[in-house]
Amino acid sequence: MNGLGDTFMTLLLAAGIFGVLMAGYYAWDVGGPLRSRFAALVARRVGAAPPPGSPRARQRSTPKFGTNLLKRLVEHLKLTRGADADKATGLLVQAGYRNREALVLYVGIRLLLPCGLTSLVLIFITPLDLTATHVAMLGAAVAIGAAYAPPLALRNMIKDRQRRFHTALPDVLDLLMICAESGLGLDGALVRVAREFRRFMPEMSDELHLTALELGFLPNRRDALINLTKRVNIPAMRSLVNTLVQTERYGTPLVQALRVLAAELREERMLKAEEKAAKLPAIMTVPMIIFILPSMFIVLIGPALIQVFKTF
Repeated sequence: MNGLGDTFMTLLLAAGIFGVLMAGYYAWDVGGPLRSRFAALVARRVGAAPPPGSPRARQRSTPKFGTNLLKRLVEHLKLTRGADADKATGLLVQAGYRNREALVLYVGIRLLLPCGLTSLVLIFITPLDLTATHVAMLGAAVAIGAAYAPPLALRNMIKDRQRRFHTALPDVLDLLMICAESGLGLDGALVRVAREFRRFMPEMSDELHLTALELGFLPNRRDALINLTKRVNIPAMRSLVNTLVQTERYGTPLVQALRVLAAELREERMLKAEEKAAKLPAIMTVPMIIFILPSMFIVLIGPALIQVFKTF
C-alpha cells in the first residue's frame, strides 16, 4: 500500500510539472500584434515575402517556428527586461552572441530546462520502488543542476573566447603598429588588421571590423572603443583601449604607444610562460610517484628478488 501511494504521489507531481509547462507554453496571445510586427520586420529585411505554400516559405518558417513560440512566451512573461536580463545580455555579448534571439533562447532554456528534465526524470523513475523523500530529493537535485548548467556553460564559452583573444592580441598590436607606421589612421588600421585576421581568427576580425564601423558612425569615438572592452573583457584589451583613448584625446603618437604596449604584452606573456615552467616540478611530482617510481623499483629490485626466491 505504501509503494502504491508513493507511485501515485510521483505521478501526481510529474503531471503537475507537465501542466505548468503546458500552461506556460499556451500563455502567449495567439492573435496579438507581436506576430504582425515580426512578419513586417522579416518582410522588410528580405524585401518580399515568398508565397505561403512555396517550398521556400516552408523552409523559412519551419526552423523559426520553435524560436518564435519561445520568443512570445519569454516576452509575455517579461523575462527579457530588468537587471538580470541586462547582465545576461552582457555575458552573451562577451560569448560572441550579439543578436536579440540569443537572449530569448538563453532565457527560454533557463526557464524550460529545469522543468523539462525534472519531469523526464520523475517519469522514468516512477517504476522504481523509491520513497517520496528520495523522489523529491532527486527531483530537486536535477532541477538545481539544470538551472545552473546554462550559466556555467556560458561562462566556459566566455573563458575559451577570452583565452583565444589574449593569445592573438600581441599579433594584432604588431599589425596595428605596422599599419600606423605606413600612414594609416586608426580606422583604416583596424579595417586592414580585420581583413588580415579573417583567415586566422574570424572572431577577432569581426570585433575589429565592428569597432571600425562604430568609430565611423558614433558621435563619440571613445564610446566605440569602450564597446570593444565590453565585448572582449580581458585586461590586455582594456589596456589597448585605454592607450587608444589617450592617443585620441591628447594626440599622443599612435605608433609609439602601440610599440610600448606590444612590448609590455609580450613581456607579460613571457612571464606567464616562465611561471608555468616553474610550476612543472611540483605538478609532475604526483605522476612521478604514481607511475614512474614503481616501474623503476620493479626494474631495479626485480632481478634481485628473483634470485632470492630461487635461492630459498
